[in-house]
Amino acid sequence: MKTEAPSSLGFKLEQTFFGFKPQDRVQLHENIFNLIWHGEGRWDWDTIYDMPIFLRKFYIKRVNAIIQERIDRVEQQQKQRSRTTTKSPR
Repeated sequence: MKTEAPSSLGFKLEQTFFGFKPQDRVQLHENIFNLIWHGEGRWDWDTIYDMPIFLRKFYIKRVNAIIQERIDRVEQQQKQRSRTTTKSPR
């Protein structure tokens, strides 16, 4: 009796189940990295990876809002500084 592995020609190698496409995995890991980085140590990788998608999206939106607030504050301070330096010719 001949026992050898079946050839790959007999198998369907296409993805036949629900899962991430390779280009989607990049976005997933980018989101995980950003939440860990901007979370400043509050979460670990496993927690975020296993987190339900709706919660992960919520936290991503929240972190984005915080970052945008910081950017707006910095821009506002820069405008105020530029106004005060142009008014006082010392």
